[in-house]
Amino acid sequence: MAKLLPQTGLALFAICAFSTGALALDSKTISQIEKLTPVDQLDQRCDIEAMDRLQADKVISYTFSHPKRTAVHVDADGAVFRRAGHWYRLSYACTTSPDHLSIVAFTFKRGAMIAHKDWTRYYLYP
Repeated sequence: MAKLLPQTGLALFAICAFSTGALALDSKTISQIEKLTPVDQLDQRCDIEAMDRLQADKVISYTFSHPKRTAVHVDADGAVFRRAGHWYRLSYACTTSPDHLSIVAFTFKRGAMIAHKDWTRYYLYP
């Protein structure tokens, strides 16, 4: 039993660390983010986090309303994401580190699927 406890503790640590959803960026992505303005750095880092957590291939933070930002935080209540060829409404709150490379906090709420007939009106694409 004593030998099992450390392995269990390690497994729990791994699950907790993974469940934070904080995606480690590769050096190429970091290099690209560092070339952007601070506002765009914040937006891109939060979009990457949303895509990772939602298993999405695209996130747009401004489809239904403009995001509210501070230097390290964005509230995107009018966002959307695309997964498996469908678009969905999304609301998220994201806080990054001052360099915008790490996620400090991230919460989200998935919304309803957006009807294909409405894609053109919202500038969404397949």
